[in-house]
Amino acid sequence: MGKLFLVPTPIGNLKDITFRAVEVLSHVDLILAEDTRTSSKLLKHYNISVSLQSHHMHNEHSMLSSIISKLKQGKNIALISDAGTPAISDPGFLLVREAIANNIETECLPGATAFIPALLQSGLPNDRFIFEGFLPPKKGRQSRLKQLVEENRTIIIYESPHKVLKTVTQLVDFFGGDRKLSFSRELTKLHEETFRGTILELKEYLEKSLLRENLFYALLVNQRNKMYWESKPTPDPKKVKEIQEALQIPQTIAMLLIQRGSKTLIVLKLFLDPS
Repeated sequence: MGKLFLVPTPIGNLKDITFRAVEVLSHVDLILAEDTRTSSKLLKHYNISVSLQSHHMHNEHSMLSSIISKLKQGKNIALISDAGTPAISDPGFLLVREAIANNIETECLPGATAFIPALLQSGLPNDRFIFEGFLPPKKGRQSRLKQLVEENRTIIIYESPHKVLKTVTQLVDFFGGDRKLSFSRELTKLHEETFRGTILELKEYLEKSLLRENLFYALLVNQRNKMYWESKPTPDPKKVKEIQEALQIPQTIAMLLIQRGSKTLIVLKLFLDPS
C-alpha cells in the first residue's frame, strides 16, 4: 500500500518551501499538480524530475479511482497546488476522503498558506476567526453574506483580481462602509501589500489603483462591533483591585470590564448581585 502526501508549495517566494517538502517531492512516484505548467517551474528550480499528472477541479472526480488504484499498488503520491497548501480552496478533499475510506495512509506536511500571514499582519483579532475561502459565485452568495454580517469572529475571504472590487462593493452594502478590514495581495512577493482601513476606504482605493494579476487576494473583515488598531490605556491598578474584590472576578476580567465602560460594569453587577 502506498502513501498520499499533501505537500504545501510557496505562495510567491520560492525560498519558502521546506527541506522536507523538497525531499518528499524528490522521492515519490508521482506528483499530482493543479497546473503542470506552473508546478514544473518549481520542480525544475529544485532539480526534481518526478512525473507530473494534472489534478484540478475539472477532473478530480473522474481521476479518483485511478489514483486510489495506484496507491493500492504501492505507489507513493504527492498532491500539490499551484501555490500554498493543497485542499485549502483547491482540489484535494475528495482524494483525501477516498484514501481514508480505503485505509490508505495520508500525511500533510506543514508549510505555506496565504491566509495565515495575511491574518497575523492584519492587526485584527486572531484568537478566533472563520475561514470562508471563496464566496459562492452566484447561488447562495447573498445568503452567505447575510449570515456573515452577524459573525463575531474575524472573517477571512479569498477573491480573484477581476472580482475583488465587485465583492468589496457588496461588503459595503451588507456590512456598511465603516466596518474595519485588512486587504492583502502579492504576499511574499516583491510588491507585497497590505491595506488596512474601512471597507469603504478600500473600495475607493481599489477604484483608483491598478489591480495586479495575482492568483487571489485575501480580505479579512473585522468581527462585528469590534475596533482595532486603537491602543487602550492601562486601567488604574486601584480601580482594577476595587472591581475585582467587589465582583469576585479575576484581574484580567476586571481590567477588560473597565476598558469596556461603565455600562458593562453595571450590567454585570446586577447579574452577580441582584440586590
